[in-house]
Amino acid sequence: MSNLPPLPQSQPQPQPPETPPWETPSSKWYSPIYTPWRTTPRSTQSTPSTTPIALTEVIVSKSPLSHLKSPTTPKLDGVQAQSLNETMVLLRLRTSRTNPWIWCGAALCFIFSILLIVFGIATLILYFAVRPRTPVFDISNAKLNTILFESPVYFNGDMLLQLNFTNPNKKLNVRFENLMVELWFADTKIATQGVLPFSQRNGKTRLEPIRLISNLVFLPVNHILELRRQVTSNRIAYEIRSNFKVKAIFGIIHYSYMLHGSCQLQLSSPPAGGLVYRNCTTKRW
Repeated sequence: MSNLPPLPQSQPQPQPPETPPWETPSSKWYSPIYTPWRTTPRSTQSTPSTTPIALTEVIVSKSPLSHLKSPTTPKLDGVQAQSLNETMVLLRLRTSRTNPWIWCGAALCFIFSILLIVFGIATLILYFAVRPRTPVFDISNAKLNTILFESPVYFNGDMLLQLNFTNPNKKLNVRFENLMVELWFADTKIATQGVLPFSQRNGKTRLEPIRLISNLVFLPVNHILELRRQVTSNRIAYEIRSNFKVKAIFGIIHYSYMLHGSCQLQLSSPPAGGLVYRNCTTKRW
């Protein structure tokens, strides 16, 4: 028993430190920079900025397994190519070509815009060079021949008018078309007469006689009473309305517009029936 070797004495094992001397993922990413158990301060340097790359480019970067020996590419024309893992390959994507129909549409729009601008400038030049003016509608003379009351609500009338059409333009000839002359009393139409189309040179005046006949025209009782009162007072008020189309002619250029003429008339009672007062206006519409 005494010849047995002595048993080795167990040495006390060191106690682990309270804080680990290594960096754990939680201490590295989710803990503040300065903590009691960190052995090394966290780096405050920012990551290097990358170079902006176009959207049509693809970059093939260095392989993550760079520590492994990578194969080399074969020699081309006696030149040893670099290792694929040591280089960065820049590839450019092929962009799609524009459809030819789109180019045709853009060309047509461009030509149309140019023509529109040219015609606009030409119209302005023509307008300021010609300075078109509106023809004038007027009444030179009028005569009321008869007014007969056939019944309490019907009457007959006969009137002669001498219309005056004037073209004040110095460089434009005009043509009057679709002429219609109407006779009104108290906002009621009592007679209508058309006029044949005619042409008129610049700066000229044309007199056109017409006859307006009212044959058994119905009027409300209050209008009949008002007409009787005016005949008795020797002052009868009428209104002449005329709508017609005017076509302006300047060489090969023609354009048309509508005119509305209105005249307020006062005539004496028949049989004299002379024109006492008139006021005429001509407007575009």
